[in-house]
Amino acid sequence: MMSLRVNSPISSSTFSLLLHKPKPIFPLSLISKPFSPARKFTIKMSSSSSSTQTIEHIVLFKVNEKTEPTKINTMLNRLNNLISLDQVLYLSAGPIFRNKSASSQYNFTHLLHSRYKSKEDLNGYGVHPDHQSVVKENVLPICDDIMAVDWVSNLENGSSSLVVKPGSAMKITFLKLKEGFGGTEKGVVLDTIGIKNGVGKDFIEQISFGENFSPRAKGFTIGSIAVCQGVEELDKLDLNQQGVEKEKEKVRDLLDGVIVLDYVVPNSLSTANL
Repeated sequence: MMSLRVNSPISSSTFSLLLHKPKPIFPLSLISKPFSPARKFTIKMSSSSSSTQTIEHIVLFKVNEKTEPTKINTMLNRLNNLISLDQVLYLSAGPIFRNKSASSQYNFTHLLHSRYKSKEDLNGYGVHPDHQSVVKENVLPICDDIMAVDWVSNLENGSSSLVVKPGSAMKITFLKLKEGFGGTEKGVVLDTIGIKNGVGKDFIEQISFGENFSPRAKGFTIGSIAVCQGVEELDKLDLNQQGVEKEKEKVRDLLDGVIVLDYVVPNSLSTANL
């Protein structure tokens, strides 16, 4: 897949560095399978409490605008049912609530977010026959564009809940460094994102960030997820523009592109409807 370049300026309304010390959403080591066909929301005990890392996996889909709603729902339902795979700790798929990216090149419509205890488990998920079947039969036939961003999160498996509650609102940000920048500049951006007590600390329940290792990220280098209790808290976060601008100035000259998306975790399979 070709890498798309963004040369448009980064506006204050589309760039939000979300800074906060993560705090648990559920008791330690509880893992959810909220999209099982037989139930809306259940909890299972994690078998990976001894792990010291969490792998974040986010896939963005641009569904063709002429696609029948039934085909979109089938895609989302089958993606959500992948929570049943042994490698998956958490998974949610649904429509993007708001796309606030500066460039129209990144007009994605749907999103999948999942978590794993290791890169090996993520790879195992990727090659699993059930996953491959969904991709070939339901994703590729109706999607015009797909990108994926993966990172080793600052969230430690077992020290903070990996579950994002249904109804929670998430702000997902991807950053692309300008050509020629390397480890030093990445460190500056990651340090800025990782400040423990910064922008939005009153509204964010959990934040995850890290350096991308997916080859399908279209050149984007860093990903972050900020979890709020709901849309109301997410909107309050967006109103805190003074703090956003202060942090943005630290990294403005290092960036060549930004994707900012708002996503609301579905309460059940039926909430995936358009």
